[in-house]
Amino acid sequence: MTVSAIAFTIRDTNLGAVLLAASERGVCQLRFGSGEAELADELAREFPFALLRRDDAALGTWSDALVAYVEGRAAQLDLPLDVAGSRFQRRVWDALRAIPRGETRSYSELAARIGQPRAVRAVAGVCAANPVAVAIPCHRVVPARGGAGGYRWGSWRKQALLDRESGSGQGPPEAKKTSRVMSSSISTKECSEVAPT
Repeated sequence: MTVSAIAFTIRDTNLGAVLLAASERGVCQLRFGSGEAELADELAREFPFALLRRDDAALGTWSDALVAYVEGRAAQLDLPLDVAGSRFQRRVWDALRAIPRGETRSYSELAARIGQPRAVRAVAGVCAANPVAVAIPCHRVVPARGGAGGYRWGSWRKQALLDRESGSGQGPPEAKKTSRVMSSSISTKECSEVAPT
């Protein structure tokens, strides 16, 4: 059995701490959290057999680009990705990456876009389990009934990202200390929010 090596860095942003982890092929994890210890623990749980090492210098260029994008100082984020997924997940991720900055789609529109209009809940589940926040912009998918909807890394972060991308504001000036990380499985409440209307 080959052990994977994953380098990571954690940076502070005005939306809270953000972790960027990468294999030799590209970024495999981007996530928000309330602090370094929480993010490092989550990474270790996600990759229990990987050799994890913090390497701020090696990931500096990518993390600088990530921070600039998250804070609204850069118009796009272009990072090489190394994320594994099923054919269905990859189709959803490709459709998410095709949503232009400053625009949103409903879960039902995204399901129709990939040719499976009845797979709304499955599409929502793929969005909720997205391993690379912002690089695959699942925050651009909103409930058909209106509002920003849920977000694995906090609804307030989702709204701030949407506001920044649309040019309507810069979001909160600093991270909220009480953010809650949602599980990667979608809850019953969220399923009702994404049901087609």
